[in-house]
Amino acid sequence: MRINFIVDFIIVLHHDSHSEEAKNFNSSTWSFLQQARMHARAGLPIFDAHCHLQDPRIVNALPSLLEAATRTGVKWFAVNGTSEDDWEEVKKLSEQHNEIIPCFGLHPWYVERRSNQWFERLRSMLEGVPTAAVGEAGLDKGARGKEISIAVQVDVLKQQLMLAKELQRPISLHCVRAFGELQETLKELGPFPHGAILHSFLGSAEMVQPLAKQGAFFSFSGFLTALSAKKAKKMLQEVPLDRILIETDAPDAVPKVEPSSLMWVPGDANAPAQLSDAGKVEDISSQALNHPANIKTVLTYVASMKGIEEDTVASAAYRNAKQLFTYPGSKIRA
Repeated sequence: MRINFIVDFIIVLHHDSHSEEAKNFNSSTWSFLQQARMHARAGLPIFDAHCHLQDPRIVNALPSLLEAATRTGVKWFAVNGTSEDDWEEVKKLSEQHNEIIPCFGLHPWYVERRSNQWFERLRSMLEGVPTAAVGEAGLDKGARGKEISIAVQVDVLKQQLMLAKELQRPISLHCVRAFGELQETLKELGPFPHGAILHSFLGSAEMVQPLAKQGAFFSFSGFLTALSAKKAKKMLQEVPLDRILIETDAPDAVPKVEPSSLMWVPGDANAPAQLSDAGKVEDISSQALNHPANIKTVLTYVASMKGIEEDTVASAAYRNAKQLFTYPGSKIRA
């Protein structure tokens, strides 16, 4: 508590434009204080249920990103592959970092690039890496997905859903403007007792219960902060605590909050140049990279929208994720 008070006092002093001391701060000092505050407030363990730490935009900075996120309380990172091109990289990272749980899947954006042997390769990867879950799979009728046949997307998704069910592992699902097709597919092939994670969920309140009946869990990222507060609150009220997860989707999904409350990827040219002066959400570039330590911000926001204590959400989300990612061969031990 004393550390929190000292750090917060200095940060308030830094924001005081009339303070002579504030003028002597530099960006490295500010970054240190931000990390110190996060470290001081790290409490209950956190599970990042969906991210992409293999992404070329951040992979070179991964050691420092993992260290900073770990200081905030993150114990596990479910790192999702998206195509045949990155499965080996995800596997390598999981071998180098025990806290990374690998996931292999074919994302709907890349279904047209799949090889003729994609499914056999996916099965081989999952059987050869017993620590792995399935994902990222899913459906997309948004700006990037609408040009890809939804029938093909559904076919590819069905194969991955059945494989996850056969191997008794959870599957992480992407869904943009295709919840009707997703609900039909899950109902046709489900339920999924080992879990279907709806990552970065932004569906309606009315969808929650029918999806939950098929084994769905609802994972929330920084994208939630772009939703209207009214819609977010209504939807979150329907999500039971035993179905809630939190994630970063890093390096995407930067939370739309005060920039100075976030951590930024070192060397990111699109991050706010002076964190101490970047006080508006509008200051955040759409190209800015999301730091995995920002999961604390997601947790705080979900708790505020749901109207319950942050520790309650943290405990539930961590317990749910551990349950999902504990299976024969898992890195997690009950």
